[in-house]
Amino acid sequence: MGTLLKCYRPFFSIPYSTRTLQLGTHRFHSPCFNPKRRIRCASTTTSSHSQPSIAGTTKSESPESLELWLHNTMSRKKELFRPKIEGKVGMYVCGVTAYDLSHIGHARVYVTFDVLYRYLRHLGYQVTYVRNFTDVDDKIIARANELGEDPISLSRRYCEEFNRDMAYLHCLPPSVEPRVSDHMPQIVDMIKQIIENGCAYGVDGDVYFSVDKFPDYGRLSGRKLEDNRAGERVTVDSRKRNPADFALWKSAKEGEPFWDSPWGPGRPGWHIECSAMSAAHLGYSFDIHGGGMDLVFPHHENEIAQSCAACKQSDISYWIHNGFVTIDSEKMSKSLGNFFTIRQVIDLYHPLALRLFLLGAHYQSPINYSDVQLESTSERIFYIYQTLHDCESVISQHKLPTLKDTIPPETVESINEFWNVFVTSMSDDLHSSVVLAALSDPLKSMNDLLHTRKGKKQVLRIESLAALEKIVRNVLSILGLMPASYAEILQELKEKALKRAKLTEDEVLQKIEERTAARKNKEYEKSDTIRKDLASVGINLMDNPDGTTWRPAIPLAIQEQQAKTT
Repeated sequence: MGTLLKCYRPFFSIPYSTRTLQLGTHRFHSPCFNPKRRIRCASTTTSSHSQPSIAGTTKSESPESLELWLHNTMSRKKELFRPKIEGKVGMYVCGVTAYDLSHIGHARVYVTFDVLYRYLRHLGYQVTYVRNFTDVDDKIIARANELGEDPISLSRRYCEEFNRDMAYLHCLPPSVEPRVSDHMPQIVDMIKQIIENGCAYGVDGDVYFSVDKFPDYGRLSGRKLEDNRAGERVTVDSRKRNPADFALWKSAKEGEPFWDSPWGPGRPGWHIECSAMSAAHLGYSFDIHGGGMDLVFPHHENEIAQSCAACKQSDISYWIHNGFVTIDSEKMSKSLGNFFTIRQVIDLYHPLALRLFLLGAHYQSPINYSDVQLESTSERIFYIYQTLHDCESVISQHKLPTLKDTIPPETVESINEFWNVFVTSMSDDLHSSVVLAALSDPLKSMNDLLHTRKGKKQVLRIESLAALEKIVRNVLSILGLMPASYAEILQELKEKALKRAKLTEDEVLQKIEERTAARKNKEYEKSDTIRKDLASVGINLMDNPDGTTWRPAIPLAIQEQQAKTT
């Protein structure tokens, strides 16, 4: 058949053989694909790959029963999502260049596409999600030379660190995580095809893509060819026929890793790597290609050019890009000293507080990171989990089989309204921020039932609490915000708050005892000072008939700062 490729299964299985990578005089082995297998520009059968369902979620009757609209960078507008194969989705997201710990800009990319992945699965789609690692790159080589470490070994280490960060942030593992070093035969094969199709040329062991041979170059970014520069990671070279031509293959340099090729020893350019890996695992024609907005040009523009040059039937339906993270309203940059890794942030704030913060703005919009924002988000997420924990504790005191199937009309209305907001907002280009704002209503209903005199007397109170807790839990699961245990995460959030306050829990409890004694002795000024001192560092005291407890809160100075800005 001469139709477009509509396969989300790899064109080949993934048997591991052994190949030798050379670096100077050193040799070592690493797994790779069988080099005899090649990416083919042809139709194939569909994948039988299936994904496990997310615990606690409710799926639609069919993936087509709900309309999902996504903003397509190519068309510059929202489009109705229609996969190439009914019920199946192929999605490729450009992964990290693994030479250092990942920063919060990376966190935003992969939380964004994790939510898309989760929501597609919730809708009932069978998703093959491919997210690569770039483990062969100039930056990796430079860092390895700086540390006196083998480049592939260094990159492997940072790939593992990245996966730890993703686990902290509750990002589900992709279906496949290909690495450049394992795909050299496929990369070489694609370059050969581009040359055979007259769209690339060799110069002294290097191979360049000729942008003049691709009339649609610039369609994704909206740039005119004459306005384009060589682009990031691409050195301006007088040997190029056009300054915008970019490297497909770089000849070997002393002390750098290299692989054999028809053009001599060398390594691939940055852009060809993703084209080859996406084609290897999803085919030349698939549904979604995503990444940060900074990848629109030159990376994704060049991917389109070289993929189409290798296979005329290459076609990706939706190009999706997330916005930047700024730091205190300035662009995040190492040179400005406002660059934060994920590890630095989660050392003081819980990873799920960071995830909640990242979901608090639409994925296309820029989002401003600051301590003020993270403190506010931390307080919010504590409130969410405390409410659910209180609810769970009350429900656990009753035997579920004895509960009635019916709930009051006002509870039904509250649940339906929240669910409708969730479905409508998420299906309208993943407006997670609207969903999080709407979460206030069911949480308020739960707290009314838990703590107010009127709520405690409500008919079918426990049934209402159970129904409300279930719908909130379902939504949090789909958003990747559901912890393993409410009690555990509340304790973890308190530990983070203590660390920010530079206090131990014993020290806080000692302050509570001192305050209790002061109140008993009618030393109210001392009592108020203790409360205010703790509040200034984000520790809020709560008095109740059983004594005084504490919870994390926004430090007073930050509250005052928020009041001034509003």
